[in-house]
Amino acid sequence: MKNIWHMVIALSAAALSVSLAACSVSRQAAVQSTAAAGDARVLLGIDNLEKDFSILNDKNVGLITNATGVDSSFTSTIDILYANTKLKALFAPEHGIRGAAGAGDSVGADTDQKTGLPVYSLYGDTRKPTKEMLSGIDVLVYDIQDVGSRYYTYISTMQYAMQAAAESDIPFIVLDRPNPLNGIDVQGEVLEDGFESFVGITHIPQRYGLTCGELAEFMNTEDKIGCDLTVIKMSNWKRSMYYEDTGLTCWVLPSPNMPTVDTAEVYPGNCIFEGTNLSEGRGTTKPFEIIGAPWIDSQALADRMNSLGLAGVHFRATSFTPSASKFRDESCNGVEVHVTDRSQFNSVLSGIALLYTIRDMYPNDFQYLDSGQFERLTGTDAIRKGTYTLDQLKTQFEESSSSFQKLSSKYYLYQD
Repeated sequence: MKNIWHMVIALSAAALSVSLAACSVSRQAAVQSTAAAGDARVLLGIDNLEKDFSILNDKNVGLITNATGVDSSFTSTIDILYANTKLKALFAPEHGIRGAAGAGDSVGADTDQKTGLPVYSLYGDTRKPTKEMLSGIDVLVYDIQDVGSRYYTYISTMQYAMQAAAESDIPFIVLDRPNPLNGIDVQGEVLEDGFESFVGITHIPQRYGLTCGELAEFMNTEDKIGCDLTVIKMSNWKRSMYYEDTGLTCWVLPSPNMPTVDTAEVYPGNCIFEGTNLSEGRGTTKPFEIIGAPWIDSQALADRMNSLGLAGVHFRATSFTPSASKFRDESCNGVEVHVTDRSQFNSVLSGIALLYTIRDMYPNDFQYLDSGQFERLTGTDAIRKGTYTLDQLKTQFEESSSSFQKLSSKYYLYQD
């Protein structure tokens, strides 16, 4: 009996040893896998600059940034440059240097409380750095997270700053960041001559498929800016990546109404509703994902939209009460745009289809705003005039975006 008991203990110990060995192998594999994933994590332009500041040695630096300007460990680019370079001035785009100002709110000159540096506003009466602002500055650095859509004013700020740098013979450096919508998909129509504005600074489609560094290269040549441009590239970024594929966790709201990458996904199509009397969801937790007005029948609109069979998207009937902006504190009805397959989803086509459908269903209620904002956003007056059917627009979008992709591909800094 004693021998049998010893045999049981021995067998149990052997089994435990095998089990522990298996666990050790499994753990080691997991660690190796994690390490491999860590090696593949995207390094931002600011991450790579932190390895070597020599490009900024002995230069008085001006920095154009906002709350999104952080490295992959959430350290502010302001603080990084202040500690390692001769950072002399900050330049604030729309929403301010810390991202607190609302859409369209004027951003005033200020002083950064942490560093004591002067903050010059590039959103308000002055949108292009002046000679006075650049006095004593030897190099301008740009570090802002973009969302890959033509309407976003940060890329307009970048172009104006590049122009100012060229005029003052100051080098311009872009610390590159991912296009959160990937660098492959291009959607919509190239902005037409005569419709340039701060929400459409250059001739690109609504969703342009470039990083901000690549866009800077494009604008520097195609818009004949001719500044002394350097792009500090990312490492490990591939064109097929959406933001969550990068391994980065440092998504900071680029603006108050851009809380998630899901918002950015629908933004190229649904931003056009800013130029209409429809709520684009501002004042809700789903800006640009919810579209509606008090006079809409939610279910009827959802049914009509889903009957179109648009790829990669479902329209769900919903009601909401905005706490700000259009229809503040009024009950609205409309649809929430659910992206079911973003590899198939065309945000621009979806937005135009929704606009056409609401316009056709509610001709006595739907209105364009008189400010001309709609034309500035769409980059044409053909949509407001109803020049094309939805099918004609689809064909036109495909041709225009394809032509742009061929042109812009020569400015690619990354491949898959």
